Amino acid sequence: MAKISYLGPNEISDPRCRQWLLESIELGRPGAENQAIRAHNPVVMRSFTLFLKDIDKNGVLEQELRELMRARIATSWEDMFGMDYCHY
Repeated sequence: MAKISYLGPNEISDPRCRQWLLESIELGRPGAENQAIRAHNPVVMRSFTLFLKDIDKNGVLEQELRELMRARIATSWEDMFGMDYCHY
């Protein structure tokens, strides 16, 4: 299985991507581990982060409902895909 390393803030040359990683570490969302992997490709990190920020700012669902939906989807993996583990 391929392993992708996590980049630390000091390993990221793009200041904007570095700031996004620091924010995710501080706030706990989006997951810092995932952001540290996305940081390998600044275009991917920028697209994902700006998309999430846009949903948070302009989305129609309240934050609490979005979190409930994420938890429901995560706990439904076994039913939907036959996987017996949960990400939450």
